[in-house]
Amino acid sequence: MDRDEAIGALEAILMVIDEPISATILAQILEVPLGELEEVLRSLARSYLEDSRGFELKEIAGGWRFYSSPAYAQYVEKFVISGQPGKLTQAALETLAVIAYRQPVSRARVSAIRGVNVEAVMKTLGVRGLVEESGIEYETGAVLYSTTPYFLERLGLNSLNELPEIAPFLPDIHALDEVISTLTD
Repeated sequence: MDRDEAIGALEAILMVIDEPISATILAQILEVPLGELEEVLRSLARSYLEDSRGFELKEIAGGWRFYSSPAYAQYVEKFVISGQPGKLTQAALETLAVIAYRQPVSRARVSAIRGVNVEAVMKTLGVRGLVEESGIEYETGAVLYSTTPYFLERLGLNSLNELPEIAPFLPDIHALDEVISTLTD
């Protein structure tokens, strides 16, 4: 693979990821030596800065990702916040509930619990200040999310201990057995 093709492939991959990706994984995907790939990444990062682009390529948390340039933060903020509806959607409320009760939790785990991709909803919740990154999962390297103090404020709670018990809203185990048996008959 020549340098131009490697740059194009890197840019395409970096445009679709939502979490930093390691140079090692990128090198494996592109089938190029790690040292060469790291040099291309550093060169691209410098080039974007020198060209005063609206985005930057940064190495953060052991991986590479595009980020919007701080020079244009006011415009990005205006874009993200403008037109936001006042109420949360059902999907956002469900996602927020999973995070509140399971935190800290990775995006993948929230998606698995809800059974749908939650990427866009997670971004909305983050923009609204209801959830935030709270660490990295040791085993997988996934970003972990938790609710914010603003979340507690909006719900009128002093702490997460004041969240209502969820068990009373879950079906009785015997009722579940009955439902399952009717489905298998």
